[in-house]
Amino acid sequence: MKIILLGYMASGKTSIGKKLAKKLSMKFLDLDDYIEEKENRSISEIFKEKGEVYFRIIENKYLLELLDKKTSFILALGGGTPCYANNMDFINKTDAHSIYLNGSTANMIERLIRKKSKRPLVASLDDDKIPEFVAKHLFERRPFYEKAKTTISIDNKTKKEVAKELYELLN
Repeated sequence: MKIILLGYMASGKTSIGKKLAKKLSMKFLDLDDYIEEKENRSISEIFKEKGEVYFRIIENKYLLELLDKKTSFILALGGGTPCYANNMDFINKTDAHSIYLNGSTANMIERLIRKKSKRPLVASLDDDKIPEFVAKHLFERRPFYEKAKTTISIDNKTKKEVAKELYELLN
């Protein structure tokens, strides 16, 4: 079984994925970490040195490589992964279970303002610029996220609660 977690940045894909992997005794993978390992440099270095187009090409290549593996795992995608190179169509053509961790726009804005230093895309923005940035991004990305086989709301829930809900859903 392959479980693919997707959603906007700061939706908890990695931390929820790790908790769920522990509960299900499965391997956890983060696509960004996998790319960094394969490319021998950080995502921000790849963006800086080669640009976003190159990044999206290799992101698709490594996603397909992982989907092709015969092993079971939980995979956290990058926030933009579902939106490029028909990635959601590839995911949904496999036996993988895609799950959209859906947070309201207000929730995602609040989370990103709190954690913006850890998020290169918003780190340089003033707090008052983040709401418009997030709202625009979510407007563009939601149609891709909504192609997931399952959608689960993360609003007003702890990461532990979301992991438990996913565990119950999958069993």
